[in-house]
Amino acid sequence: MVKLRAAQYACSLLGHALQKRGASPELQKQIRQLEGHLSLGRKLLRLGNSADALESAKRAVHLSDVVLRFCITVSHLNRALYFACDNVLWAGKSGLAPRVDQEKWAQRSFRYYLFSLIMNLSRDAYEIRLLMEQESSVYSRRQKGSGGVAPGGIETGGSGDPGTAGRGLPQIVLKLQLRVLLLAQVLWGHPPLLLDVVRNACDLFIPLDKLGLWRCSPGIVGLCGLVSSILSILTLICPWLRLKP
Repeated sequence: MVKLRAAQYACSLLGHALQKRGASPELQKQIRQLEGHLSLGRKLLRLGNSADALESAKRAVHLSDVVLRFCITVSHLNRALYFACDNVLWAGKSGLAPRVDQEKWAQRSFRYYLFSLIMNLSRDAYEIRLLMEQESSVYSRRQKGSGGVAPGGIETGGSGDPGTAGRGLPQIVLKLQLRVLLLAQVLWGHPPLLLDVVRNACDLFIPLDKLGLWRCSPGIVGLCGLVSSILSILTLICPWLRLKP
């Protein structure tokens, strides 16, 4: 199913590129039809995903960390609602329920999808914060008493003197640079977390565009969806790259 998603967004990106290059209307129409068929096929394959998401939410309730428990459980519940709306959309597009208001259900679907991604990114931010604090604490213990600079902040050897007046802004800039370096170090040292952040950030553009909260070109949406799908395929090929729990 992830491969179908990658193919769908590849078609979206290709269609945008063909339109920019002034390709024939017939070719553009064929690409749009292929994209629509892939989207409908994905909806068919997702018919049982609501139950899977609910089971995942039930397992997440037992996590010991309160923040992780909340973020992961709420994310899975929103995914279950997203898949349920998606099932209604499939019934409408396939002709089983022709009276379904597809626009309304599509908006509901993307709204739940957006909430799920916000929870995923909140979980990622929490994990990053914990790891940054851990790294900063370890480095501070190593540099204790040396008057060195720790990644999470600036340590000075003694009390300030008159010559240090007016250095507030440079120190703030230095602290910010050190925090950015620490963030890069944490993400580089934890590939599953890095992949999850990039994938969720890419996916975020899709519901934002569909809900009209942040309009993007079809090319941007297609590119973000394609990158996210490739990263999902990568986690299937290499299970150790999947963020746990």
